[in-house]
Amino acid sequence: MTPTPVSGTDVVIIGAGAAGLMCAIEAGKRGRSVLLVDHANKIGKKILMSGGGRCNFTNLDVSAANYLSGNPHFCKSALARYTPFDFLELIDKHQIPYHEKTQSIATGQLFCDHKSADILDMLKAECIAAGVVIKAHANCSNISHITDGGFRLQLEDPDGKQSINTQSLVIATGGLSIPRMGASGFGYKLATQFNIPLIPTRPGLVGLHLDESLQGPLGDLAGQSVTVTVSCSGQSFKESMLFTHKGISGPAILQISSYWQAGDQLEIDLLPDTNLEQLWTEWEGQNTLLSTQLNQHLPKRLVELWLQAFGNRPARQYSVQQRKEIIHSFHHWQPRTSNTDGYKTAEVTLGGINTNAVSSKTFETNQVKDLYFIGEVLDVTGWLGGYNFQWAWASGWCCGQVV
Repeated sequence: MTPTPVSGTDVVIIGAGAAGLMCAIEAGKRGRSVLLVDHANKIGKKILMSGGGRCNFTNLDVSAANYLSGNPHFCKSALARYTPFDFLELIDKHQIPYHEKTQSIATGQLFCDHKSADILDMLKAECIAAGVVIKAHANCSNISHITDGGFRLQLEDPDGKQSINTQSLVIATGGLSIPRMGASGFGYKLATQFNIPLIPTRPGLVGLHLDESLQGPLGDLAGQSVTVTVSCSGQSFKESMLFTHKGISGPAILQISSYWQAGDQLEIDLLPDTNLEQLWTEWEGQNTLLSTQLNQHLPKRLVELWLQAFGNRPARQYSVQQRKEIIHSFHHWQPRTSNTDGYKTAEVTLGGINTNAVSSKTFETNQVKDLYFIGEVLDVTGWLGGYNFQWAWASGWCCGQVV
């Protein structure tokens, strides 16, 4: 007979981020007793820091095509069952003002008018209304599956230590990205304990380092931003690119970084809205320096660097071969990339819990009854632009209907 624990609850959710909070709310609304715990001193830290402090909480145009996963079909069910418009109903219920970002090429990104804390406060209020007990600064250990069903775990928080029995255990601990926000490999370690298969992890939505031979020459461009089309591994994004001291970043690079792996070749069109071949023909009838013409389209310092190997003179004074090489260098730049900025600044973690081991409807693991994984800890990674939050809301909501 199972010993009587110090305390018991229907559902324990480990990880009080976006997915964990949503799951707790939904389970609590169904009358389940829910304990939501997080090892950080405050819950929802990534919510607070997202979107430059205004939280890009969803995107109006969400589909499975906006996500990377070893199983590209896995996310379809949850995304269809809980849509961005369902989350907007919650936003409207709490009268949170928001707007669509318009200063970006990418459309559909929704942000709070005021601050990210509006989203976290809304989720906290929903948790309170649903009777959810939240414990921060709480560590879970010695998790074991009870033969008759459910789990036993040890919980240590500022109030002390206690043993807890729970019928359902939900892991919403996120990935390895941004460790200063409390990220850890807890979810992956627990999966290993229960023999749940994992997909190797790596940083996603992250800046890229250029080869050291390029860092010096391009270092003076740090802080310069240009609109580009960047391509890699059959995927392309048109957005702004930012030069940094070690390489390149900005929305275009963050997006493509999820598709880039060591050894892959990037190709960048520095003039995606311009046909340089056509312009060159027009410029040949003028006696204006090529740099002066190009400065109308690109930052002056960038143009200077690109023309160093060719000299700077009117367009008609270049040979046919030089013309071809210059045009190619702007439209088909292939910088040597050596690494990423790593988990320290990566917005998400690629890989994680193998989705083939999890139900796409309930998020329960196939081989361990009553054990669930939701959110970023799974091998589902969205594009930049509110997609990862929508995955958190959707997976959390779906799981909350059954735990």
